[in-house]
Amino acid sequence: MRIIRRPSVYLVGRQVVNDAEIDRFLGDHGVASWTTDTEVAGEKLAEIAGRVCYMSFAKPRPGGNSKYLSHIKEVGHGSVLEHAVWNLLITGVSRSFTHELVRHRAGFGFSQLSQRYVDESVAEFVEPDCIGDDPELHEIFRAAVEQSQQAYIRLTEGLARKFADVPDATLRRKMARQAARSVLPNATETKIFVTANARALRHFIELRCNEHILRKDSPNLFGDYTLVELPDGTRGAQTEFRKV
Repeated sequence: MRIIRRPSVYLVGRQVVNDAEIDRFLGDHGVASWTTDTEVAGEKLAEIAGRVCYMSFAKPRPGGNSKYLSHIKEVGHGSVLEHAVWNLLITGVSRSFTHELVRHRAGFGFSQLSQRYVDESVAEFVEPDCIGDDPELHEIFRAAVEQSQQAYIRLTEGLARKFADVPDATLRRKMARQAARSVLPNATETKIFVTANARALRHFIELRCNEHILRKDSPNLFGDYTLVELPDGTRGAQTEFRKV
């Protein structure tokens, strides 16, 4: 049994831009040329979406993509940010975490590890720092999750015997695991694939405060956040462009 204290986040997907099709669109609408100074596809697509609304390709104002998206955020034209999408794979988190995460539905897509299909007899468990930093509390946590895991193993073995007359082996395993998982705690480690657009991610940051990967990947869309200390010792993210 392994206890985890830190999650991992993998930025596994981001968009690409078909420049030839953009040029064809511009040519079809009398625009000889248009360029922007960002190499980030999401930033470029958000700018294109905004410019389509006013057909402002021919005479763009100076300042480049950063200035353009800053103005978008300033005036609250957040719908154009919905065209910028990222794919994240998050591991080393608890099912308590994902129960909270999937409450963010608008602009998000989720695919999570299935406890019905995946054997949890070798499951890992996520321990909160406030428990793990205290040896006495850590021992209580360790004993509890170990007991739960052993109960799961015994239940799956017993249920396998109970469902022995089910001819389909895959269905038999699924039936056993979906019943046995009822004893697993919320601390059980899980993996979740998340797809979200920039507007939804900005709202998520303001509520949950985790902008680090996205600010590095797309500074023009997420670089306006600053971290502030909160009275409870945690940190929050602030921006002058809230709820774009």
